[in-house]
Amino acid sequence: MTQHPKNTGMRIFTLIWFGQMISLIGSGLTNFALGVWVYQQTGSVTQFSLISLFTSLPMILISPIAGTLVDQFPRRWMMVFSDLGAGIATGVIAILLAAGNLTFWHICVCAAISSCFSAFQLPAYTAATTLLVPEQDLARANGMLQIGEAAGQLVIPMLGGVLLLILGIDGVIFIDFATFMFALSILLLVRFPKQYIDRHRAEKTPWFKQASYGLVYLVKRRGLFALLLFFAVDNFLVGIVQILFTPLVLSFASATDLGTILTLGGVGMLVSSVLISTVKTPQHLILSIFGFKLLGGISITCVGLYKSVPLLALIAFVVFFGVPIINSSSQIIFQKKVPFNVQGRVFATIGAISNASQPFAYTVAGPLADKIFEPLMTPNGLLAESIGKIIGVGTGRGIGLMFIVMGILTVLATIIAYQYKPLRLLEKQLPDALAQDDW
Repeated sequence: MTQHPKNTGMRIFTLIWFGQMISLIGSGLTNFALGVWVYQQTGSVTQFSLISLFTSLPMILISPIAGTLVDQFPRRWMMVFSDLGAGIATGVIAILLAAGNLTFWHICVCAAISSCFSAFQLPAYTAATTLLVPEQDLARANGMLQIGEAAGQLVIPMLGGVLLLILGIDGVIFIDFATFMFALSILLLVRFPKQYIDRHRAEKTPWFKQASYGLVYLVKRRGLFALLLFFAVDNFLVGIVQILFTPLVLSFASATDLGTILTLGGVGMLVSSVLISTVKTPQHLILSIFGFKLLGGISITCVGLYKSVPLLALIAFVVFFGVPIINSSSQIIFQKKVPFNVQGRVFATIGAISNASQPFAYTVAGPLADKIFEPLMTPNGLLAESIGKIIGVGTGRGIGLMFIVMGILTVLATIIAYQYKPLRLLEKQLPDALAQDDW
């Protein structure tokens, strides 16, 4: 693998990062606007939730194929392909809306198409980062990626409502399309090293072996595979928490309070991302992951115990502060341990497995709350005289109990994962990857 000189590679990465961050915000604004439009048109929470399913599931299913193609073609052109496809899907929605023919199922189909193209984006973007950025600057680069996500967390809820009011949904979609074109233009204009285009083409191998290579690679390295399974379990628990956080807060506070809590969470994420980009990389990244996961589990438990807006705002800051550190640390570990010319397949597998539990979480969270936990915590519920004495009874207290359970399970999962030696000693026992394939 040949990289640019340090300054040149970091400059190119910064340009790409800026374009992708702007595009990410544009996409987030459209998702916000479409969610509002669907709910206003249908009044259906189920249809509102289905959009999330159509946005996430196709990307998971197509990831093994996407990873194989990412390793067969230059990463830049894979990113161009992804941005172009997502931009076309957005353009179709804009045309249907302008014609007055946009329906809920049109949105679902376009969301699924965009999700398929997004499956190419993550492995290609991650592998391009490894190529362009010197190893000592990976923490800085990954911190910048987290800044992009944090900026979206802060900007989208505030800006989305204002733009929707001033410009309407068609204006928001136009802005999104413009951000796609901006990101695409940067990718077409920047110069990647020649070796990046010429070297990384997979050998003539059966398609199935190509698609399954990422899984085979990870299973053979027990520490990496254990880290991946840990994130899959954690994403299921976090997925339930994400879906139910809004109804939990609104059961005892106002929508304004909810916005304040989420904004402070975004501030925590932004502060952490800036720190990652500026301070020295911790020596033991795996300990950073375990430490902040443990803190997150305790924090989730506290969310279920107390009905206090100031406390929840503080907890949101703490939890979101840990997210960029966890994401950046895990990303650096995988980037260092996986050879560059197979990163497309391996990172696609990582994304598919770690995120596969989220659609399941989205599916079961509502029924668990409505059919089981909420009835248990009514004034006459089965647990009203026991747990109800501690956390209270009534609307939202069943969801509060679910948060306590999810928090405890997160703590237990972290402790169990820490006990597994190949995972705990992953950075020390597994050498950094060489720049060649090992078929």
